[in-house]
Amino acid sequence: MTLTESILLVLIGIFTGFLNVIAAGGSMITVPFLIFLGIPTNVANATNRVAIILQNIVAIFTFKQKKVLDSKTDYSLLLPIAIGSIAGTFFAVDIQEDILKKIIGGLLIIMFFSILLKPSSWIKTKTEKAKIQTPILRFLIFLVIGFYGSFVQMGVGFFILTTLVLGSGLDLLKANVLKIFITLFFTSISLVIFIWYDLIDWRVGLTLACGNMIGARIGSLLSVKISPKHIRYILLTVLVFVGLKLFNIL
Repeated sequence: MTLTESILLVLIGIFTGFLNVIAAGGSMITVPFLIFLGIPTNVANATNRVAIILQNIVAIFTFKQKKVLDSKTDYSLLLPIAIGSIAGTFFAVDIQEDILKKIIGGLLIIMFFSILLKPSSWIKTKTEKAKIQTPILRFLIFLVIGFYGSFVQMGVGFFILTTLVLGSGLDLLKANVLKIFITLFFTSISLVIFIWYDLIDWRVGLTLACGNMIGARIGSLLSVKISPKHIRYILLTVLVFVGLKLFNIL
C-alpha cells in the first residue's frame, strides 16, 4: 500500500465514519474502494469491520458524554442479533455478493419511498408505542439484521433504522444511537470469526479506522444538534447515492 493510497484511505474513512454515524451507508464506499486496491472481496468485507468497530466505539463514547445513549436500552434484542451474526459471518467467509447487491438495491428503493412519503414517522420527536409487539416477530427481524449485517455489512444501518423507527416507535435520534450500539455488537462477533479465518488485512484496516474514528467523532457531535427533519434529508440523499451505486449507474 502506497503513501497516496494510505492518505486516500484515511480521507475516505473520515467521510464514511461521519456518514455511518449521522445516517448509514459508509460501507458502500469503503468496501468497493478496498476491492479497487486489489484486496479480495471476502478480505475487503472482513477488513472493513476493523474500521467499523473502532468508529462505533468512538461514537458510543461521544454519545455517552452527551448523555444520549440510554444504558437501559432493550438488551433482549442482542440474543437474536448474536445468533444471526454468527451464522452470517460463517456465510460471508466465501462471499459472492453480485446478486445480493441487486436485492439490497431494491430494498433501499422501497426504504427511500417510505422515508419520502411518510415523513411524519421519521421526524417525530417523541417515542411512540412500538408497532412490532409480537416477541417472535421482533426476534426474527433482529435475527435477520444480525445475519445480514455480519454477512455483508453494506446498508445494514438503513435496515436497523427502519426497524427501530417504524417498528419499535423510536425517534430518529434515539434510533440512530441504538443503531451504533447494535452494529458494534454484531460486528465484534464477526471480527472474531474473521480473525480466526485470517481474513483481516490489519495494515489496511487500521489505516482506514484512523479516518473512521475522526469522522465518527465529528458525526456524533453534530448528530445531537441536527433535527430529525434534517437527518431525514441526509438519509434520502445517501439512499439515492447508494441505490445508484448498487445498480452500477454511478
